Amino acid sequence: LLVDNYLTIDRIFRESEVLIATHCEEEDIIKNNYQRRKESKPSLEPSDHPIIRDEEACFESSFKAVQLAKKHNTRLHILHISTERELQLFTNLFPLSEKRITAEVCVHHLHFSSDDYAALGYRIKCNPAIKAPHNREALWTALLDDRLDVIATDHAPHLLSEKEPPYEKAHAGLPLVQHSVLLMLQHHKEGRISLEKIVQKMSHAVADCFQVKDRGYIREGYYADLVIVDLEKNTTVAAENILYKCGWSPLEGTTLPAAITHTFVNGALVYENGRILESQLGKRLSFDR
Repeated sequence: LLVDNYLTIDRIFRESEVLIATHCEEEDIIKNNYQRRKESKPSLEPSDHPIIRDEEACFESSFKAVQLAKKHNTRLHILHISTERELQLFTNLFPLSEKRITAEVCVHHLHFSSDDYAALGYRIKCNPAIKAPHNREALWTALLDDRLDVIATDHAPHLLSEKEPPYEKAHAGLPLVQHSVLLMLQHHKEGRISLEKIVQKMSHAVADCFQVKDRGYIREGYYADLVIVDLEKNTTVAAENILYKCGWSPLEGTTLPAAITHTFVNGALVYENGRILESQLGKRLSFDR
C-alpha cells in the first residue's frame, strides 16, 4: 500500500526473511477512478466508494505481489481480499503449512455488500471497499474450500464524527473485533459454515500463518487464550453494550444468535458477562521463526 516504486518493492521481496503482509490496492488506478468520478459527480456518496476503489485496483496490486513472491520465493500473506477476481491467485492444492502465499478475508466483506451503503452510508466505508454481492458470494466459496486461509476484522475504531461527509473526509474503517466471532456464529446458525471451520480460520490458521508461538490451539503447555460462548443466548448490539471507546458499531440493532460469556487471555479471566476486568496485563507475542 502506497509503495509504488517497483525496484523498492522488488528489493523488499528479495531480501525479506520473514512473512510480508500486504494491503493490495493499486493507487494509480484509484486516483484515476476518483478523478473520473469527480468530474461526472462533484458531490460523492458512500456508494461511490467501490467504484473508486474498484475490483481492478485490488486485482492488479494483488497480482503484482503474488508475482514478486513467486519470483523470490517470498513468504507472502495478502490482507483483506475483497474481490472474486483476486481468488484465482490462490490455491487449495496444498495444506496451509506448505503454502508460501496465503490470504485472509474480513468479516465485513463476508457480511455486507454494496447494497448496504443505502442504509449504513459511511459507517461501512473501508479499504478495500465493500463491493457488489457477487464478490461476497465468491469470498464465501473460497473461504470454505481453503483458498482463503484466515478470517480477520481489520478493526478500525474511528469516531462517528470522523465518519461524516464529505466523501474525502469520511475516514475508512469500521470497528468489528467485539462482534466478529458472534457474526460468524450467525452464519454458522444459518448453515453456511461449521464451528470447526470458524475455529480453524479465526484461531489455528492465524497462529500457523504468522508462526505465533504457543497460541492458537487448546493444547497442554500453550497459553490459554479462550472464548466461552453460549449458543443458546442472543446478543442484541446496542450503544449501551458496545465496549469500544469509539462508542458505535455498524451492527447496532442487529440480534446475533449467540453470546460471549467469558474471555481468558494468558489463562487469566479478562471478560465476564459484559464486564472487562482491567487488572490483567497482556504479554508480548513470541514467534517460532
